[in-house]
Amino acid sequence: MPEDKSEDCRRMAGNCRKKKEKYMSEVKGYIHSTESFGSVDGPGVRFIIFVSGCPMRCQFCHNPDTWKMQDGELKTTDELLKTALRYKSYWKDKGGITVSGGEPLMQMDFLIDLFKKAKEQGVHTNIDTSGAVFTKEEPFFGKLQELLKYTDMLMLDIKHIDDEQHKILTGQSNKNILEFARYLSDIKKPIWIRHVLVPERSDKDEYLERLHDFIETLDNVERVEVLPYHTLGAYKWKELGYDYKLEGIDPPTQERIENANRILETAKYLK
Repeated sequence: MPEDKSEDCRRMAGNCRKKKEKYMSEVKGYIHSTESFGSVDGPGVRFIIFVSGCPMRCQFCHNPDTWKMQDGELKTTDELLKTALRYKSYWKDKGGITVSGGEPLMQMDFLIDLFKKAKEQGVHTNIDTSGAVFTKEEPFFGKLQELLKYTDMLMLDIKHIDDEQHKILTGQSNKNILEFARYLSDIKKPIWIRHVLVPERSDKDEYLERLHDFIETLDNVERVEVLPYHTLGAYKWKELGYDYKLEGIDPPTQERIENANRILETAKYLK
């Protein structure tokens, strides 16, 4: 008698359907790229996940290809964590996972699911954020509080301390960003503050002194970093058809970098 394969076909179809349903129900994020051995995005060696989507349009941005969320590739939290854990032996006590961007806080459900699973595996978690989407309105604020249960630290990028200059530099106000910094201080969530030093924009002693004074009001700062502006991503603007706003502006001199470090007292956080 000829072999009846109808039952096997139905079983295979059922398995495929279940796998598809499982994938559809899993939490996903729009991902730009990943880096296996990051050394400057938090303590120790880190697996870095760069998400797509950002509300700001920083003139110095070296990754304008991360601005549009849908340009990223959809990936599940499970597959990202599985990939990250391959490198866990390199992290030792200090390393872990950092989610950067783009702006990670635009994908709250993804972050909550990823970090909750990461903490179950004993992984140190860090978010590199501009804080630009912070609000105490719901549903964002409730999700943020849930996320912070599974977040060990954040790196907060303060682009400019002056609100009007911040609007020029990024296209948005800094008021909610500074409010976010105060909130994180109130709940004692550890942060590193990063500041990109841009000639003719943020590199003025007046602005640096005001930023220093603001940082001094916070109780949760573990490190302050000066990041010198560079032009390495300028070609991406041209490839994407964008007008590069800082054309002709060179990176800051070593003297100005040292000046910013002195005013912001970055050395005292390294002791």
